[in-house]
Amino acid sequence: MPVNNYSVSEIIMGSIPHGADLIEELTKTAIERGVTVGLVSLIGSVTEASLAFYHQDTKSYANITPIKTPMEIVSATGNISLKDGAPFVHLHMVLSAASGLTVAGHVNRGARVFACEFTIWRLDGPALERGYDQATGLQLWK
Repeated sequence: MPVNNYSVSEIIMGSIPHGADLIEELTKTAIERGVTVGLVSLIGSVTEASLAFYHQDTKSYANITPIKTPMEIVSATGNISLKDGAPFVHLHMVLSAASGLTVAGHVNRGARVFACEFTIWRLDGPALERGYDQATGLQLWK
């Protein structure tokens, strides 16, 4: 498998408005700033979220019960690449409740921000394009 080399060309930092959809806002920022390949990290909290788990045997995502309670973002990391020619944010997140209970998974649209600060590292190098992978059933980098 070929490996590409990248360097950081820009570090974009900002906050996501209260009540906004986390994935939609990160995608909007990537489009506005022309990010075709990058890394994403964020901290903050959400009022609700939708996380998913990918079942390897059935090659399908199953939604975790929608989270309808405020939770802290313990960790959130992901990347930006192209899917169908447009910037696509792929993000995984660990959330913690007041009790200390944690949940984690692939972030779907529907994660509503209470307060959130993000960092996007825009990379210089060849854009990564996602496409269907027969072995896994996922949209992976080609």
